Amino acid sequence: MATFLIYLFCIAAAEVTTVIIDPIWGIVFYFFILVATLLHPALQDKRRTNWLVLSLSLVPIIRIISLAMPLTGIPQIWWYPIIYLPLLVATVVLIRILGYSRSDLGLNWGNWLVQLVIGASGIVLGLIEYMILKPESLVTELTLQSILLPAFLLIITTGFVEELIFRGVLQRAAMASFNRLGIVFISLVFAILHIGFLSIIDVIFVFVIALLFGWIVKKTGSLFGVSLAHGVINTMLFVVAPFVLS
Repeated sequence: MATFLIYLFCIAAAEVTTVIIDPIWGIVFYFFILVATLLHPALQDKRRTNWLVLSLSLVPIIRIISLAMPLTGIPQIWWYPIIYLPLLVATVVLIRILGYSRSDLGLNWGNWLVQLVIGASGIVLGLIEYMILKPESLVTELTLQSILLPAFLLIITTGFVEELIFRGVLQRAAMASFNRLGIVFISLVFAILHIGFLSIIDVIFVFVIALLFGWIVKKTGSLFGVSLAHGVINTMLFVVAPFVLS
């Protein structure tokens, strides 16, 4: 466990460096974490530990890609597919290396009615998070036509891809090493990556939601509901709520 607390500390330090000091130094910090997560498994013969360490390589990959992509001049809504497509490719490659099945990752519908109810909870959660952060909207007007594309992109990218990474691959690997404490560990990692919003309240809120999502996936065996809820949260936060609650 001590090894993973060190990784947790390094991820937090890299994120603080990115936000407070300079994104360039943040990229450098994350690069060294990436190298460590790739080399560490080669230096020991502990299968479950190696799986989790290798899975953690997705965290620096997320931040390196999001920080290094040349996105200037591109409408913000298109940042999501540009960033998340290579993340999805990296995740699929890692899944094949680890040999996880669809069932291992929660890639099934489960009870579709229950999953839809879970997904709908994102409406309320998104409104709550908006009251914490109050970001600008990604669209200039609130119409059905203007929100359909952003909602679709957010559900596919921040919803499905992030949940596949955190509640699928990472949680699966962490629970193999730490059982239920694995959910707590991955929730902490997920919350730390929200430091950039400069709100301790939001980091705590995200941590609690990550714990809830982790428990739901463990209980239902499906990523569908939490992926939908995650995408809906961000749709409310970045598209709808700025018009409704401002």
